Order: sequence, then C-alpha cells, then structure tokens
Amino acid sequence: MNFFIADAAAQSGQSQGGGGFEFLIMIAIFFAIMYFLIIRPQTKRAKEHKAMVESLAKGDEVITNGGLLGRIVEMDDNFIRVELAEGVQVSVQRTAIATVMPKGTMKGA
Repeated sequence: MNFFIADAAAQSGQSQGGGGFEFLIMIAIFFAIMYFLIIRPQTKRAKEHKAMVESLAKGDEVITNGGLLGRIVEMDDNFIRVELAEGVQVSVQRTAIATVMPKGTMKGA
C-alpha cells in the first residue's frame, strides 16, 4: 500500500484523478511546519530584542554586536555612547546592542 499512488491505478497504468486536494493539504502542512520552525521563533526573538533595546538605561553594562563590552554613559533617540575603558568612548546605534550584562561585569574584565 502506497500513500501517494492508489494501488489499483498504479497496476492498471491509468492516471489517478482528484489528486489536487491531497496536494493542497500537503502544501498547507508544509507552510504550517515552516511557520512553527522558522517564522514564529524569529519574530519572538525580534520582539525580545526590541524590548531589551527600549529598556536600556544609563549605567547599564552592555555587549555590542561587534563584541565590545562597555557601560552606557549617554543616550539619545538613535545612538548610545558606550564607555569601553576610562576615557575611551564609542557611539553605536541602539539596535547594535546585543546583550545587557549583569552589573559589575566590567570590573572582572
């Protein structure tokens, strides 16, 4: 017994009619799998990152997407000034912040 070709139609050499509905069901299942494995987790991570960027405050210790560890010293709407070491500051976009670290992380680094 085969799921895709009816045994009687396969033996007689005749084409099987009515295969369009099964095809539509398989396409729907494929898109459902893609939604739950790819699209949904990606949107969830994007929402979490947006919430993290909006909650940033002066004095937070952060890691940028480039791997720089620093403390936020100044903020505006689009950019954040991060102090990497005493007297060394860089400006990065808000969205370039990858992670917020626990307080005191820079002392150990």
